[in-house]
Amino acid sequence: MILADLSPAALREATTYLAGLDADWSRHIAAIGPCLHQATPGREPYEALVRAIAHQQLHARAAEAILGRMLGLFPGVAFPTPEQLLATSPEALRGCGFSASKLATVQGIAQARLDGVVPSREEALGLQDDALIERLVTLRGVGRWTVEMLLIYCLERSDILPVDDFGVREGYRRIKGLDKAPSPAQIRALAVLWSPHRTAAAWYLWRAVG
Repeated sequence: MILADLSPAALREATTYLAGLDADWSRHIAAIGPCLHQATPGREPYEALVRAIAHQQLHARAAEAILGRMLGLFPGVAFPTPEQLLATSPEALRGCGFSASKLATVQGIAQARLDGVVPSREEALGLQDDALIERLVTLRGVGRWTVEMLLIYCLERSDILPVDDFGVREGYRRIKGLDKAPSPAQIRALAVLWSPHRTAAAWYLWRAVG
């Protein structure tokens, strides 16, 4: 079953559900207010992956600057096609701020789209979460977290929790007043009770960190 409803009504339902988990969740949600998660559902998975790679291990502002310089290389298009990206010299892309490692990953994603490994949006909408993760983590530099961001923001999947994400685990630590953040395995076990609203739970946990 594919859970992909992040409509305002679904987010309100998720907020009510999570607030009812316990007093800590209720207090945190009362302080934060309604879930304002915003997806970017019009993007192709290829574009979403390239953008996610740019954001890896960087502040959002720095990543957007890199992407802005890259987009400047392709006037007249909203986002370069895989063919355009592969036809661009590595020196030009490095000049945008991509590290050698990230550049190799971005070029690999572009080639994988041409090869059909990275699905079209239409195809991706019909793939189960785990199937898409298993398929895309075979790509160089693409880990589970990157695919989970694709699922959350591009495909609007509503029951995704990126357990390797620092903000998710640190957010839980703060909500619960723990001395130490839970491990990915621990947070995965805890999050069973948050299903089928784990995407909204991730959003609220991120809000606890900043």
